[in-house]
Amino acid sequence: MNKVFLIGNLTRDPELTETAGGVAVCHFAIAVNRNYTSQDGERQTDFFNCTAWRGQAETIARYTKKGNKVAVTGSVQLRNYEDNQGIKRTAVDIIVQDVEFLTPKTSDGFDDVMDAPKTNAPVKKRPVLQAIEGDDEDFPF
Repeated sequence: MNKVFLIGNLTRDPELTETAGGVAVCHFAIAVNRNYTSQDGERQTDFFNCTAWRGQAETIARYTKKGNKVAVTGSVQLRNYEDNQGIKRTAVDIIVQDVEFLTPKTSDGFDDVMDAPKTNAPVKKRPVLQAIEGDDEDFPF
């Protein structure tokens, strides 16, 4: 089983692009603190590149920005490539399956992003409940 669960902060604004076939893809990176500190008292941080696809990619790009805290569930994917000097390298990517936004809406700068998708749909009113006259013995429950 290839499953990873990470909670961290975006290190940069997400980048939304499309493939040649028109499929939305979002690239972003998160910084995840380790649970322990080093001998000098500093907390270590790991950085993960993440990739989300389709509607989820559009949602991440629309509602997050650098510094926002997110929880990401996904799988690890290794990529082999050659750099400019011809040296073979391996990159680790997280393919996002699910994301949850953990930065509260009231945080600085986040509420203006969250308020963006306004619609002109009419507001539905809740039905008004009315009291029923009668004796408690009249009810079957």
